[in-house]
Amino acid sequence: MRKTEHGRQHPDIHIAVENFGPIEKAEIDLRPLTVFVGESNTGKTYLAALIYALYQSFEGFSQFPWSSRASSYLRFAYRARSRSLEIQEQVDLQVETMEMLEKLNTHGRPFKFSDLPDQMRSWLESNLKKSTAFEDELQRCFDLESISELIRFTGDARNKMEVSLNVREGDQCLWSFDLMHDSDSNSIVNGFINKDIVLKPGTGEGPEETLDFEDLMRLFRVSGRETSQLHYLPAARGGIVQSRRVIASSLIDFVNSRIGLETLSEVPAFSGVIADFLKQIINYKVRNRSSGRILEIAEALETNVLRGEIRVSEPAAGFPEFRYHPQQAKQSLSMSRSSSMVSELAPLVLFLRGIIQPNDTLVIEEPEAHLHPAAQTKVALTLARLVRAGVRVIITTHSDWLLEQIGNLVREGEVMKLEKNKTEPETWLTKEEVGAWWFRESEPVKEIPFERIAGIEPEEYGEVAEKLYNRSVDLRTQIEEATGGTEVEQE
Repeated sequence: MRKTEHGRQHPDIHIAVENFGPIEKAEIDLRPLTVFVGESNTGKTYLAALIYALYQSFEGFSQFPWSSRASSYLRFAYRARSRSLEIQEQVDLQVETMEMLEKLNTHGRPFKFSDLPDQMRSWLESNLKKSTAFEDELQRCFDLESISELIRFTGDARNKMEVSLNVREGDQCLWSFDLMHDSDSNSIVNGFINKDIVLKPGTGEGPEETLDFEDLMRLFRVSGRETSQLHYLPAARGGIVQSRRVIASSLIDFVNSRIGLETLSEVPAFSGVIADFLKQIINYKVRNRSSGRILEIAEALETNVLRGEIRVSEPAAGFPEFRYHPQQAKQSLSMSRSSSMVSELAPLVLFLRGIIQPNDTLVIEEPEAHLHPAAQTKVALTLARLVRAGVRVIITTHSDWLLEQIGNLVREGEVMKLEKNKTEPETWLTKEEVGAWWFRESEPVKEIPFERIAGIEPEEYGEVAEKLYNRSVDLRTQIEEATGGTEVEQE
């Protein structure tokens, strides 16, 4: 697990796919900052959306899947109020719960996953070996009729799609999920939960406080907060922010109109990723949910990049209004009158102000979109600050400027390790915190290692620069030859 600045821990997440969308093969370790880079249509967004679908399906990447449901299950088991249970079944459930509390309070003994009630463990394990919930979420996130549409087309009718999730703590596998799906809609699922997962260590030192049922509930709630929520800012966020009120009003008018089921089935749907983002924007509330550190990051982004403030007003009826107020200006501008840079970054500011918490995961597609190169480098600083605040960040990008700045931030971290900094750096990263993955057409995804000289740079970026330079030299030579070397370059 990776410790954050706030003492919490991210579990180590390994995701592998084969024949998934455009991706031939990929094996990805999620780092505090994970970067997907490469040509368009090579699968960067596909993999980012897959991570979102996995997260939603298992309610996070916690110590064990659906850990947030454990407290609800045990509360029901302890009280045994359901009339659907026979008296003896209620007694058995209560006996199991009492035995579990006894194990929880055994001095010096760690409390493990295997100490949970048999029925609860069986429920979790059996659900992990079913594919229905995950397949439904994939269909929702990608707006598909069947997940067979995600199988990579190669001309081989026998192709199969494979998706694998492995949640680890150091060398120990906590739990895993594997799905294999073929073009005939056949699915094979494997799931594993390690019975030796330690939910509460036994210190064995000094007297221990006796824990009751409510303490056990809190134990599960803490386990479920190892990663709290995953938020996704899609590439279409700027257009959605500008047109959100029109979209929402149109949807309401459509629902309130008299329509038949046949007409309803013909209405195109949003992908789940877009729909969830739109819902958060339309239902946005002004509240101080984010931590002080993350609020400071939002303010720095407004001051240093937007050079203005994103203001939110909540009318008594209707949808929230977002406006951009430039620095030292007398009036604010609607999103439709603001620059594309403002529309692109406004959702990030809004999420930092009222939604994102330390230990959350944030996915941003192309954070550099519509930004000047200098602004792109400043956004890289924002990403690093989020990592320092305990937020796991995943981005897709085409920006050489962004990668260059991330490389500099890693170099800053390497200098810090050597304790050679002349001044305290504003922000920094370490090479262990950053994972960059190179997506190419018809080739497996591979990791781009950090190099002190090259930083984080796909080979193709150097090839493009070299071709441009060589072409520039060739054209200048032709001009000089045609003019007899007398042509003077104009400034």
